[in-house]
Amino acid sequence: VQLEVSGGGSVQPGDTLRLSCKYSLSDVAFSVYCLAWFRQAPGKERELIVSMEDEGEIYYSSSVKGRAPISVNNAKNTLSLVLKSLGYGEAGTYYCALRGDRLCVTQAYNYWGQGTQVTVSS
Repeated sequence: VQLEVSGGGSVQPGDTLRLSCKYSLSDVAFSVYCLAWFRQAPGKERELIVSMEDEGEIYYSSSVKGRAPISVNNAKNTLSLVLKSLGYGEAGTYYCALRGDRLCVTQAYNYWGQGTQVTVSS
């Protein structure tokens, strides 16, 4: 499994953060899976912010619900996250992750992308 994250960088407070995760399942035989975005703020534990089953069921944490549309482009194997109205407390490292079942609402993912740094400043 390979997960490649793009996007991130410096964002102004109130603006929109756009992240993409290109994933490859060519070396595994998963018939079902979860994709997810995690965030780790400085000095804090990594937090699951949104997950999506292969069949499309989505979980949003309360911290992003209502402002974080997530989508998957199956033709390009790309998971996209658009996080609107970004606040100062949302700076940190964002990770894409995958696990080979449908137990999506968990911290225990098997495969991780490299993470991308997001700073929030005016």
